[in-house]
Amino acid sequence: MSTALAPWLERQLLRLVEHNGHALLLQGPSGLGQYPLALSLAQAWLCQQPDSTQGMRGCGVCPSCHGVAVRTHPDLRVLMPENLMLALDWPLDESAQKDIDDKKRKPSREIRVDAARDLITFTQRTASGDRGKVVLIYPADRMNGVTANTLLKTLEEPSGDTRFILATDAQHQLLPTIRSRCVAHPMEGPTQEEGVSWLTAQGMTDALACVLLKAAGGRPEDARFMSERGWTDARWAAIPKALRAGVVEPLQDLAGGELIDVLQKVCHDQLAVQVGGAPRFFAAQSLVSGTSLQSLSNWAQALQRSARTADHPYQAGLMLEALVSQARQALSSPGT
Repeated sequence: MSTALAPWLERQLLRLVEHNGHALLLQGPSGLGQYPLALSLAQAWLCQQPDSTQGMRGCGVCPSCHGVAVRTHPDLRVLMPENLMLALDWPLDESAQKDIDDKKRKPSREIRVDAARDLITFTQRTASGDRGKVVLIYPADRMNGVTANTLLKTLEEPSGDTRFILATDAQHQLLPTIRSRCVAHPMEGPTQEEGVSWLTAQGMTDALACVLLKAAGGRPEDARFMSERGWTDARWAAIPKALRAGVVEPLQDLAGGELIDVLQKVCHDQLAVQVGGAPRFFAAQSLVSGTSLQSLSNWAQALQRSARTADHPYQAGLMLEALVSQARQALSSPGT
């Protein structure tokens, strides 16, 4: 793992590395870097020769840092849904890997209770080094009630050399008993200049970085994901007027939660401008005029209802047509 972090994450790391509690909760909106910050913090806590000139962050070259980088450190345990572990190159335990390879089941989308029980055993073992043990739970909101309750006692009273890092972008979904056992750290976002600079370093043009950073609500990782999904500045700017015309093309490859998210951003900005505010996700000139406050409010409520079932296995094409038709009606109703 590279020790290079985005500037806004680096600032937080240098503060958090001095944290003395046994359980830390990194919380905030998606796209701000909870996972890379959590992993860098785990590396710093386990590093055999932390760099005192760099705020005691991980050195990146010792055997411990190498073990974190190649996902084999004996004193680091991650607790994640299996599908995310596979995506992030973390090894599954042998029995879980065999079940998935034999197609007995699909990788879990939640953190399994069996993994939580194995974690308890891990915390009770003696650390292999002299830097203690670290547990990284991400996304912590993927623990169901049974899994979370299994960990409560260990989280409250871990063995003396074990520290927990929980990270989530949905802290409201955590059990209150989990939150109460952690010291919360609200994630900090970048400045506009930092966000654009980071995105251009990922290969975006300056213009695209500016548009997608705004489209993502100032969250650079979400903006990068949008770029990877094929979003361009022109395509994003065209959405509100395309919706008013009932044109589906700018949204053609979207479905489920991603589609609802885009529509909610259009609705939010149209409502903001309607009541005299500033748009958050779109440039003002991209929005449509002459809308009805009541129609926009009704549309916002309808989108909230749709969001509850957005990822259910509907026919994607029919869902897109229905939602675009709904948007056209809301944006075409004359203002009063």
